[in-house]
Amino acid sequence: MSTENLPQSPEQPPRKPRVAVVFGGRSSEHGISVVTAGAVLKAIDRTKYDVLPIGITQDGRWALTADEPERMAITDRRTPSVDQLAESSEGGVVLPVDPGNREVVYSEPGSVPKALGEVDVVFPVLHGPYGEDGTLQGLLELSGVPYVGSGVLASAVGQDKEYMKRVFTSFGLRIGPYVVIRPREWERDEPAARKKIVDFAGEHGWPLFVKPARAGSSIGITKVDDLAGLDEAIAEARRHDPKILVEAALRGREIECGVLEFEDGPRASVPSEIPSADAHAYYDFEAKYIDSTPGVVPAPLTDEQTAEVRRFAVEAFEAASCEGLVRADFFLTEDGEFVINEINTMPGMTPISMYPQMWQASGVSYPELVDRLVQAALRRSTGLR
Repeated sequence: MSTENLPQSPEQPPRKPRVAVVFGGRSSEHGISVVTAGAVLKAIDRTKYDVLPIGITQDGRWALTADEPERMAITDRRTPSVDQLAESSEGGVVLPVDPGNREVVYSEPGSVPKALGEVDVVFPVLHGPYGEDGTLQGLLELSGVPYVGSGVLASAVGQDKEYMKRVFTSFGLRIGPYVVIRPREWERDEPAARKKIVDFAGEHGWPLFVKPARAGSSIGITKVDDLAGLDEAIAEARRHDPKILVEAALRGREIECGVLEFEDGPRASVPSEIPSADAHAYYDFEAKYIDSTPGVVPAPLTDEQTAEVRRFAVEAFEAASCEGLVRADFFLTEDGEFVINEINTMPGMTPISMYPQMWQASGVSYPELVDRLVQAALRRSTGLR
């Protein structure tokens, strides 16, 4: 569906496409989603699109929020929340579940529901479970509303690091050593599950990275240097996800690359490099968002290495059947090989995030980036494709 094909009344001038920017959510990445939404709301072309901001609170309520991106920034080392932006503590926004009706309705207890108009496309800037993992995408498919980013399967694969790695392996992309502990393993025999990790460390050595299998923004991840820190790291990961992933440390450089869907297919940006964060054990949440450890764009690679990592990024995008956008994260190991660590199907797009910085260095400004994502969504239909 393109902008030009929007339904019009012959008596009225053409209306602008309406974009619902949905953000917040129930995951531990709620605050970063709000910051990303603020950047998108600032950048989106208001002469070209009507915009409807919708926030999802941490308890799952869909709230009508103020269109005030300046309030959606990190302040005093704290991330914002939807509750701070909601126009009411009780009102709720409801999307249609009838594919023939795109009317969004807002209601408050004791009041007559109010129609907010039709939505032509949803820009879901949610990170983590209950938004980036295929759940919201499934709702939008049922509603028949086009949306920015990957579909149900690709979103689910991109969220679950175990199955992401399995998909990459099946397509011949190189990955690092890892082991997964599922919830039932803990429930059946916790000592045996712990031994599985200890045996993995015996085979691959310390340090290990213990992380939630289905989370992002480096939340819940611990770098474990020896056996003494293992139990605390497991507890922290399981606080965010009952399924955990343990990875062997790879010695090398951290390289990222953005993929964006153009009219002729996906293209890769210039890559960036994440330098060692001196004040942090690794590139963790605080290094990314609070202390704003800067990446190097473009990454200081040879022409051959740059071409190779860009090719691998597009291959990862295609392997997982992604759409719209992806940030692909790699290690360039000491033996000169690229190892893919993960993809992010809705990467952080805050003003300091690497994804928009890589595209800026590739000649695509932030406003153009947002516009291309919306236009790509409008070109697609929902359903099988």
